[in-house]
Amino acid sequence: MSDELPEPDRSGELPHPRHVYDLFGQDQAARAAEDAFASGRMHHAWMITGPRGCGKATLAWRLARRVLGAAPVDEGAPLASDPNDPVCRRLEARSHPGLLLIRRPWNDKTKKLRGEITVDEARRAPDFFSRSASDGGWRVAIVDSADELNTNAANALLKTLEEPPKRGLLLLIVHSPGRLLPTIRSRCRRLTLRPPDVEACASWLQARHGVAASDAQGAAALAGGAPGRALALLETGAPALKVSLDQALSELPRLDKSAVMKLADAAGRKDGDALKAVVLDFLGDFARERARTEALGGFGAGRARAWVEAADRLNRLARDSENLYLDPKQTVHAAFALLQDAAAA
Repeated sequence: MSDELPEPDRSGELPHPRHVYDLFGQDQAARAAEDAFASGRMHHAWMITGPRGCGKATLAWRLARRVLGAAPVDEGAPLASDPNDPVCRRLEARSHPGLLLIRRPWNDKTKKLRGEITVDEARRAPDFFSRSASDGGWRVAIVDSADELNTNAANALLKTLEEPPKRGLLLLIVHSPGRLLPTIRSRCRRLTLRPPDVEACASWLQARHGVAASDAQGAAALAGGAPGRALALLETGAPALKVSLDQALSELPRLDKSAVMKLADAAGRKDGDALKAVVLDFLGDFARERARTEALGGFGAGRARAWVEAADRLNRLARDSENLYLDPKQTVHAAFALLQDAAAA
């Protein structure tokens, strides 16, 4: 794909993860991967999971640089590499023969990104791994994100997992592990990333990116502490919508209709696509958190299940909104209705 075309694994106008060298709050996960590689006991497939924006793709590219030969940097940060290293430069340019990136392809007919990773994309992996690296080194494939594999693509990728290539590494970036085939999950080593707490994320935004304290706090809270997501939110002005989101949901199962209308109107504006995505992501996170609260609080499996189902339906609604070009205002109203139904269950 040309760099001039939209990249599905890039968040807004933020740098693509292959250009990002700062991994905040994930030293433990990075060290686990670094130790596995250094020990010579590298598993052939890793499933890197966690909330959106917590650093999964950044970690995957960080690991890929090291595996493909980038020299380590002695700065106390695991898997750190020098951006000026020749390996890093080639990876940034996507010219390194040892790296395969699998993601949603561009559709020349519709002039839009496809809504899922197709089987043709997934079938590139067996061919890629069948060729030995010219220097006898490793070959690395990154799938971003594996949640977006359609059924045929998932089955095609499974064949690579069933016959792991020698000195081959498959990195699956996964937002919702439950959406993957159990046979894929069972063949991967799982590396779970958790976002830093909100205060730590806000402090990082101020110190590293010069964000004003109030904006940093709002973005960090809306992102649930996930630093990448917080940065993306700051680009959209979404932190200002946090008050409306809290207001809309404050008395569930009753919705604050004026707050919902304000959010729907914002999503329906000409430049509202990013805000719509933020609202849907927030509501999905809200439903998942309520499901955990109900389950851990012993309030009954039925109530927890209602919130799990709401989260799943919100995921489908978000996908359909993009793939079927649903009206954004109606989409936001439908999303809030799903939460209202879950709260009333």
